Amino acid sequence: MDKRLLAILCCPVTHKGLQLAKRTTLKDVNAAIEAGKLCNRDGRLLAEPLSEALVTDDGKLLYPVTNGIPVLLEGESVNMEQVT
Repeated sequence: MDKRLLAILCCPVTHKGLQLAKRTTLKDVNAAIEAGKLCNRDGRLLAEPLSEALVTDDGKLLYPVTNGIPVLLEGESVNMEQVT
């Protein structure tokens, strides 16, 4: 993902900054998806693993990145409290 774009993006819900999810975070998220335990804020169970995602600076919300494009819709975000 383009670092210039990342520098100007913010969470549409909390207005906090966003950063690329670390590999360890993606691993934990994808394990929760595989276990059938991860829903987005719209309540839809996630079925496909994520190859890239953005996380708010406080680590509470995650947004998927699809084909290099961040999906910054509130309903598509994932509450990270589910990933533990």
